[in-house]
Amino acid sequence: MEDIQRIETRLENVRSVRPILGALRTISLGTWRSAQRQRLVVSRYTERLLTVLAHALPLIPAGHGAGSMPGGRTVVLVVGGERGLAGRFNRDVVERAEQYRRRRGDEVEWMALGKRAVRLLERRGFPLSWSDSLSTTGLPSERAALALTERWLARYEAGEIDAVDLIYNAYVGAARYRPSVVRLIPPELPPVTAGGGRQFPIIETDPVGLYAQVIGQWAAVGLYERLLESAAAEHSTRYQRMESATENVEELIEELNAAVLAHRRQEITREMQELVAGAGMLG
Repeated sequence: MEDIQRIETRLENVRSVRPILGALRTISLGTWRSAQRQRLVVSRYTERLLTVLAHALPLIPAGHGAGSMPGGRTVVLVVGGERGLAGRFNRDVVERAEQYRRRRGDEVEWMALGKRAVRLLERRGFPLSWSDSLSTTGLPSERAALALTERWLARYEAGEIDAVDLIYNAYVGAARYRPSVVRLIPPELPPVTAGGGRQFPIIETDPVGLYAQVIGQWAAVGLYERLLESAAAEHSTRYQRMESATENVEELIEELNAAVLAHRRQEITREMQELVAGAGMLG
């Protein structure tokens, strides 16, 4: 049998890990649920933007519509995670970036969010022009998403870039995600019926300016929604892993406890036999 002191040391170490796993599991579950709730709020906001866009479209002169532009200089933002303990979450999104790079070559300006993803991208030789960290316990910042989108739109309007793509892990269910690529700028709008089927409101501002504001908001909200998706995917994956790890720790504690108790029973039995033999009661 394994030395009892080694077993007791292992048991003490495993017991010290248990509260850490519980804390990580609780944090991941809370952030996962918060991301899902915030996604619902964002979804309602995008519906309102589409309503405004539907009323403004009939007043927009031809040539101001948004649409995709193939080719040219493209900015690509890769969104990963800030820390590990989420399986292949970061490796999967980086491998999707590798596929994109093989197809597009040097026409891409690379950016990244999340320290784990940044580290993997740098190891694979991605020339990052910009990178930043994400919150380890909270949700991505909507202000950061807006500021980043505004900088991209300014460069797009100045003719410095032709498009902005996002590579991220799209949330498809608990601990399930799909590495995906979406176009952020120029925004890919869903079909919009002019007027929204209702009586046109009175628009006293410049329709083109209003349209530009809606498109800018749409792009920023699109980025923020994908960041929330990525957060939901990451934290749901980490939660499931922490749940499994906690169950494994509980089983290991039971096994080690049983080993300690068995050793103690053997020690008690041996000591009793020695006492009996010392009293001359055993031949």
